Amino acid sequence: MAPGYALALAFSVALLVTTDAGNPGLVARITQKGLDYARQQGIIVLKQKLSTLHLPDYSGSYDVGVLGNVDYDINSMVVTDLQLPSSEVTLLPNVGLKLTVSGAYIEIHGKWRVHYLFISSHGDFELKVLGISISVGLSLGSDGSGRPTISTADCSAHISDMQVHFSGGLDWLINLFDDTIASSLRDNLQKQICPLVADAIQNQLEPVLRTLPVTSNIDDVAAIDYSLTGPPIVTAENLDVQLKGEFFERSHRSPPPFSPLPLSIPDDHSLMVYFAVSEYLFNTAGFVYQSAGKLIFNVTDDMIPKDFPVRLNTSSFGKMIPQISKMYPDMLMKLKISSPSAPSLAMKPGNVTISPLLDIQAYAILPNSSLAPLFLLNLSTDAVAKLGVNSSRIVGHLELSSITIALERSDVGPFPVQILSFAVNYYISHILLPEVNDILKNGYPLPLLDHIQLSNLMLKLNEHYLLLGADVQYE
Repeated sequence: MAPGYALALAFSVALLVTTDAGNPGLVARITQKGLDYARQQGIIVLKQKLSTLHLPDYSGSYDVGVLGNVDYDINSMVVTDLQLPSSEVTLLPNVGLKLTVSGAYIEIHGKWRVHYLFISSHGDFELKVLGISISVGLSLGSDGSGRPTISTADCSAHISDMQVHFSGGLDWLINLFDDTIASSLRDNLQKQICPLVADAIQNQLEPVLRTLPVTSNIDDVAAIDYSLTGPPIVTAENLDVQLKGEFFERSHRSPPPFSPLPLSIPDDHSLMVYFAVSEYLFNTAGFVYQSAGKLIFNVTDDMIPKDFPVRLNTSSFGKMIPQISKMYPDMLMKLKISSPSAPSLAMKPGNVTISPLLDIQAYAILPNSSLAPLFLLNLSTDAVAKLGVNSSRIVGHLELSSITIALERSDVGPFPVQILSFAVNYYISHILLPEVNDILKNGYPLPLLDHIQLSNLMLKLNEHYLLLGADVQYE
């Protein structure tokens, strides 16, 4: 891991967004506005599916009274137009969703043939299927991997009217029993609608939901668990999807020694979706990297800009602490920076602060490449995070507020620690912090389905959590 990368991740968790009985680390709320947009996209899929309606050829015989029986064939039927002009999706508390379609119509073109005694005739016909209504109950849940599921709970379809117009040949003859033909076609169509709806949900909508990233790998050390903690929670106003929202170590997962606080999302319905991201998610990152021993890195002289007057060698430090150059003349030095405890951030309305504790152990590098300890510093730091968001990631920038230095131990005799303040502040502000911010500007992914982009973004800091609101676009 590059110097500063692990610490950058510990800082940058302040800029992010399995089943558990406790509170989630992240909640995604879909409003009615968001459901209406999803309905529009779903209607496109449903229209495509219903356009595949198949009406098989069939034949029969009809008694036309004094004329006797007329044999007929109906064939080559294809859908030429299909419209779903009115639809609505509503929330069913504790169940899921209800999709209703009304006023739909279908136009079908086909061919006919009749045979009566020694007379045969044929022609075309146009069938208008009017007043189609569909009602579908959708059950929402989660599977064993923590992904959302959707299935058809119930479905009904009704056709209110059929209009058929025969043309060509002896059309007057087949028009004698056009109502019988229309009734047969109606029964056939009504039986096909719900199976096609169920197929569209299972084979086209369900695979989209399965693109939710249950696990998002960050690096070779950590990943984020975005799995659902249970089925979505449906109320009369909102659809809430509760996610684990937790960093974990990829090679060895252990639960963090703290739990997420309850999340209370404000009742705002002006945007399609809202993400409430608990500070718990952010703080589990610090726990993971601390537990994995990754919040340790080294600073050497070749990392110091050429124009900085305080070099990492005993000659330069000897000007501030004479005993260093006397004990270890003309030697390079190394600083080992580590975090003795997992860094933890705090979110409050208007700002995010993080105050990691750092230890700086200074060494002289001996001619045989072994290390001689010089002194150990304890640093208390305060930083403020500037947050931002783009179409799929949360990004940010850290600004260091203060550094307080204390001398924990000296192996070269006592010295006033204040003389190191300039050098330490420079190393942290000009070497470590830029590395952190280079990582932060790339951001971290939100748990979004494939082909989803966010727009009209809103970001607000609340007590213990970050609230992100956005409209959604499916591309």
